[in-house]
Amino acid sequence: MKQLELFPKFQPKYSAAPTQLVMSLEALHSWKQRIFEHQQSEDAEQPQQGTLFELAPNPCDPNSINPFTLELHNLSFCEKPDLGDRTCLYFVIDNALPLLLYVGETERTPKQRWMSHDCHSYIGNYIELHRRYSLNVSVAIAFWYGAPANRKQRLQLESELIYKWKSPFNKECWPYWGQPFGK
Repeated sequence: MKQLELFPKFQPKYSAAPTQLVMSLEALHSWKQRIFEHQQSEDAEQPQQGTLFELAPNPCDPNSINPFTLELHNLSFCEKPDLGDRTCLYFVIDNALPLLLYVGETERTPKQRWMSHDCHSYIGNYIELHRRYSLNVSVAIAFWYGAPANRKQRLQLESELIYKWKSPFNKECWPYWGQPFGK
């Protein structure tokens, strides 16, 4: 900037970095609480374990999948060798509350899909805001490999899960929760 002072007509009239609004601590708590309450009501409606003589649940039934019961993996799972697993649904969860943040599907390996995912910036902004306020945050990812191989069925199941859980990082749910961690 000192060099530009020598040439007044070349001084910028605006800041190079736009001011970014930051969600207040109270707004963050309120936002998370509303999502948590909705997801807990959905979790309470999940079917309970049946007897041995009942029919197996339909794998395309969104009520048969509870993302909060799946094994969680650190987001750095991509650094491990790819096991070649394909065709799955995946769930980004903040296990600190817990909150289901994102629902996705892939016919590629989870590693291939995640490496090219645009959800990274949302997650980074979400974690950064929690650290700013010294709040616990524990973002992880879970995979469900019972997804239909048929892409149309898999997309339908993904959509049903998004609307059931109203995961806030999925664009379909921005009308419900806003887009506070978007681009």
